[in-house]
Amino acid sequence: GGCNPPPLMQIDILTLFPEIALAPLSESIISRARAAGIVEIHAHNLRDWATDKHRRTDDYLCGGGQGMLLKPEPLFAAIEELKTEATTVILMTPQGKVFKQAVARELSEKGGHLLIVCGHYEGVDHRVIEELVDLELSIGDYVLTNGAIAAAVVTDAIVRLLPGALGDERSPEDESFSDPTLLEAPAYTKPAEFRGLVVPEVLLSGHHAKIEAWKKEQALERTRANRPDLLGEP
Repeated sequence: GGCNPPPLMQIDILTLFPEIALAPLSESIISRARAAGIVEIHAHNLRDWATDKHRRTDDYLCGGGQGMLLKPEPLFAAIEELKTEATTVILMTPQGKVFKQAVARELSEKGGHLLIVCGHYEGVDHRVIEELVDLELSIGDYVLTNGAIAAAVVTDAIVRLLPGALGDERSPEDESFSDPTLLEAPAYTKPAEFRGLVVPEVLLSGHHAKIEAWKKEQALERTRANRPDLLGEP
């Protein structure tokens, strides 16, 4: 038989909850991209690298403080085993740089191997970050019960940008955040009237220049209402 080309990207997720990370990546578009050989995704349980008999991965904070921290030994062992020369090591943490479409695009274009390490509890021992992590990422200013959910979000956003992942007919260029300063305009489908609510007349006019102008104006209004920060407004 013919040899299949290698995947455009390989993603390894290191977490205490591999099933949580993989569940959203096992349906729909991402699942099809995996089946098509565009991307290979694996999740690994950090406990597999814990060496004591209780397979402990966390311990109390030095200097006191609430909660537990992931220990350096299993993280160092796992990352050193999973990474190659071509690996970008990403840590999911509320202290990271905020993940945006531009970051997703950059990582998808880079291709190669991503190793996504999930912070859990109060995060990871800082020596892991200093020695092994290339990029700290946060998906937003809130705290989740575990980083596996955040890793799935980042993986989804990156994989759908890989060539062929959306199928040839759909372009990721037309979406919200391909223009980083504006949200998409409101969108409508048939029926033209539903419960007395009507689709704006301009969209049924077939007048493309007018439709474009309407979309721009609506996009600006919607951005101003929901995301004034994108326009540099308070």
